[in-house]
Amino acid sequence: MTDPNKPDQNISDDDWAAAMNEQEGDAQPSEEDDPWAEALAEQQAAEAADQEPEPSHEPAPEARAASGSVFRPLEQGSGTTEARDLEMIMDIPVKLTVELGRTKLTIKQLLELAQGSVIELDGLAGEPMDILINGYLIAQGEVVVVEDKYGIRITEIITPSERVQKLNR
Repeated sequence: MTDPNKPDQNISDDDWAAAMNEQEGDAQPSEEDDPWAEALAEQQAAEAADQEPEPSHEPAPEARAASGSVFRPLEQGSGTTEARDLEMIMDIPVKLTVELGRTKLTIKQLLELAQGSVIELDGLAGEPMDILINGYLIAQGEVVVVEDKYGIRITEIITPSERVQKLNR
């Protein structure tokens, strides 16, 4: 017989028999060599221990009050910590926007716009303008002119419940 991968080499029947015997010996490993058998035995032992708890003659540990080592006591000067934490965010930039009004247009109306076109907004003249921080309504105010520049005077800070009502607009 020849090996299909090595046609020049002849293999005797004794070689085949030895290889088969070796393979049969590997097919049935002893429990000592089989890690699965060890794991199953360990699992069964653990389950048996869970089902039959051994009686314990030791008293249960008593509950005791938490000491200062577990929870740090509050300090009188904790207000300075809050101020220091607040200082960390003071330099974060935000975007303030003043909104005159809104409207909805169709794409056809949008394409028909030209220089000099007038767009009607839902805001009324004299009505307070919305002041948005990063897109969230936080206040309302009125437009003022200071040295040839526009500005806004805050007239009302929006409460959380009013913010929800304004979102439905």
